Amino acid sequence: MGVFVFLPLVLPLTAWPISRLAEQHLHPRTATRLLTVVATVMALCSTVCLALVMVVGTAQLPGNPLPDGWSDPEVRAAVPFDEVAGKVAIPSLGAVLLACGRTLWRHGRVRRRAHRALTGLPDTTVAVLADDVPYAYALPGARRDRVVVTTALLGCLEPAERRALFAHERAHLAGRHHRYLLAVQLASRANPFLRPLRSTVTYAAERWADEEAASAVGSRRVVAHAIGKAALVSREVPVATLAGMAGPGPVPRRVAALLKPAPVPRTWPSVSTSVGWAAWAAAAGTAVSAMSSANSAVTMFFILHAATPL
Repeated sequence: MGVFVFLPLVLPLTAWPISRLAEQHLHPRTATRLLTVVATVMALCSTVCLALVMVVGTAQLPGNPLPDGWSDPEVRAAVPFDEVAGKVAIPSLGAVLLACGRTLWRHGRVRRRAHRALTGLPDTTVAVLADDVPYAYALPGARRDRVVVTTALLGCLEPAERRALFAHERAHLAGRHHRYLLAVQLASRANPFLRPLRSTVTYAAERWADEEAASAVGSRRVVAHAIGKAALVSREVPVATLAGMAGPGPVPRRVAALLKPAPVPRTWPSVSTSVGWAAWAAAAGTAVSAMSSANSAVTMFFILHAATPL
């Protein structure tokens, strides 16, 4: 196993080039899906790596509850610098679990509060709140997905721009964008090297909804105007894992993209382009990370099984 157990911790660096190029050269739908898969797999692998290193490291600490055989020299030889790495892995894994747990708790709390705020309103797909603060967001639900918008924001938009707003939010719900956003949010908590992917997926999800809205209303310019107006007067969505028209992301770039021809959908970029090379590098890094963590886990299982007395 050796130093290969540490590979999943640093292999997310191979995804940095595609995180910079995807938003410029890939269709937003492709970029969102590809980068979410890459981030999720790499985050899981790096967490497995921390757990393995922690097990070996804690086996050397006095008073640990693990079997005595786990302190065997063969076990220690499986991870270089086992004592130092193990002691560092303990707080690191604790921080990962705490950060991910806090993200899930905050996501659930905000969703529950958002659903409670709609109590008493008609059970329709669009919920209009009488609020002087302009905002709108897509709220997924167990029984019904809803678009939440305030009277203040509706008053700032023309009728065609309102249609663009509703089409944008419905595209978020239809594409289940909140799942992609939550996945990359958790991945970035598990490994800080994945934060560039979180920013790119957030932007790509908004661009995906922009393109769907433009197709639905039949005018890219109307959607661009609606985005610009909403961004000027709205506040951000209550939590990063909920999607909204004026949510995170460089609004001027979104508007500029809508004033250009629609991007051409493609399932995978050509290998002869820079984005193609970046995509293959990210895919290779993800595959190596998965194989390295799987190999380390299997090797550690057999070593610890052999070292554990019956």
